[in-house]
Amino acid sequence: MKPHHAPAPLALSAQDIGRAATLSLYDELALSPKPGLVTLTCRGSHDDMDAHTFMRSLLALRGYYVRMAELGAHGARFDALERCGIAAEARMLAATRGINTHRGAIFMLGLLCAAAGAVGRRASPAELRATLLALWGPALAARAQRPSTLPGGQAAQRYQLRSASAEAALGFPTLFETTEPALRQRLSGGLARSTARLDALFATIAVLDDSNLAHRGGLAGLRHAQVQAHAFLAAGGAGRPGGLQAAAAIGRDFVQRRLSPGGAADTLAAACWLQRMGE
Repeated sequence: MKPHHAPAPLALSAQDIGRAATLSLYDELALSPKPGLVTLTCRGSHDDMDAHTFMRSLLALRGYYVRMAELGAHGARFDALERCGIAAEARMLAATRGINTHRGAIFMLGLLCAAAGAVGRRASPAELRATLLALWGPALAARAQRPSTLPGGQAAQRYQLRSASAEAALGFPTLFETTEPALRQRLSGGLARSTARLDALFATIAVLDDSNLAHRGGLAGLRHAQVQAHAFLAAGGAGRPGGLQAAAAIGRDFVQRRLSPGGAADTLAAACWLQRMGE
C-alpha cells in the first residue's frame, strides 16, 4: 500500500486573495443593524456617505488588493506597499468625491493581502500574522513612530491610545486575538453568519482603541461605546431573543451621539477576509 499523505494546502492566486478582500468589505457593509455605521439601508452617524458611496469606493479598490497580493508574492519592500496604498487612497477619494470610506481598510486589508501573497497558499491566521511581522514588522514599527496628520491618528496621540499604525506594528492584536476568534467560535457554535459577525463587531468595539470613536466623541465617547458593547455581549449578544432589537437601540444611541466605530468595522472586514481565506 502507498503511504497516506495529507493533501497539500490549496494554492491561492493574487486574484483569489483580492477577490476575498472585496467580498469581505461587502460583508461588512451589508451587516445590519450596526451601531453608527453605514449599512445598505442606513447612513448611521454619517451625513456625507451612504451605501452607494461605499460601493463606488469598494469597486474602485478591487485591483488594489490584487496588486498588494502580487507585491507580497514578489517579496516587495514596505515602501513599495506604502506607495501602492497611497495610490489606492487617491482612487478611493476620486470615486467618492473626497469622502473617506475605506482608508483604514486600505491599510489593514492591504497589508493582510500582501502577507497572503507572500505565503501563496491557504494558511492559518497565525501563519499570516507571523508572515506579516517577519517581512514588514520593523518597517511598521518605524511607521508607528511617525506623527500622524490624519484625524484618527491625531486623536490617538491626543488621548494616548493605540493607533492603527501601532496595531499594525504589533501584528493587529485586536484582529487576531479578539475579532477573528469571536467570529470563528460563533460560527463553529452554529450561529448564522450575520449573527456571528454582529457579535464579533461588538467584541471588537469592546476592546479596540478605535480612533474614529475618539475623534468623534473624545475619550468619553470611546469609553461609552466600549461599555455599551461589553453590556450587549454580557446580556447574550445578537443571538438571544431581542438581540437584534438591542443592537438597533445601541445604534440609535450612537447616532444621537454621532459615534461611528469605523476602526472596528475595518477589523470586522479583515476577520471576514480571514474566514473566507480559510474556506
